[in-house]
Amino acid sequence: MMQRPFRLGTTSFIYPDHIIPNVQKIGAFFDEIELLVFESKPEAVIPSRDNVKELAELSRDLDLTYNVHLPTDINLSAPDHRLRRDAADTLKRVIERFSIAPVTRFTLHLEMDKPMPSQSGIEAWQNNARQGIELLLPALEDPAMVGVETLWYPPDLFKDLVNEFGLSVCADLGHHIKYGYDIHRTFELFGPKINLIHLHGVDTRLKPPKDHIGLDKTAPGEFRKIMDPLKHYTETVCLEVFNLADLQASLAALAQTFKNIPCNRC
Repeated sequence: MMQRPFRLGTTSFIYPDHIIPNVQKIGAFFDEIELLVFESKPEAVIPSRDNVKELAELSRDLDLTYNVHLPTDINLSAPDHRLRRDAADTLKRVIERFSIAPVTRFTLHLEMDKPMPSQSGIEAWQNNARQGIELLLPALEDPAMVGVETLWYPPDLFKDLVNEFGLSVCADLGHHIKYGYDIHRTFELFGPKINLIHLHGVDTRLKPPKDHIGLDKTAPGEFRKIMDPLKHYTETVCLEVFNLADLQASLAALAQTFKNIPCNRC
């Protein structure tokens, strides 16, 4: 067993309540909280300026930072330019809203419709994503604050976009297990650009596999694949689960490999 080298976080929806009560309940046990802003409509679902001010105060009291998962109900890589423009405007508004809080990074989905498109379809998607990112960039003091998350399609497909615009990467290791991608290859592709890891269990015995559950539900061989890169990782690892039971099970699983895990204290 080794000392964990990474900062540890989890989501702002462990208890069925709003963001601030969750941070108040669990913030003392973690280095960082992932603030879930999955929806952008109606406007009221985005934390208010007063909410963000309170989050900033809590960060000082609890000695923690935040990362923000940007809305997923908009599409920065949509084929329609108007939808890309609207998505960029929404994302800029959310990023600006959190400007007074200690946010280390913003996680972005570059959506792609299933099934996997042809080569010409992939190139069209990359071009659309490029135009969407160009619309978003003026809102960013540092493009590396935005991390493109690995989703269901091969991470290789956004490598050029990440390099071209100076973005970072959120490596969702659960998605790698669910969709059969090589975790080691992703770390070779992106290296230090991976400044956030999403970690959650995946039950591959189910069809389709079920993810965002406790790490204890992951098969032993797949669990080892997840643990290996964490042994030398010094950025934030976020347990992306959405209830207390899955969080506690995940902490207990991590505690089998690493010391200094706040197991079952939340």
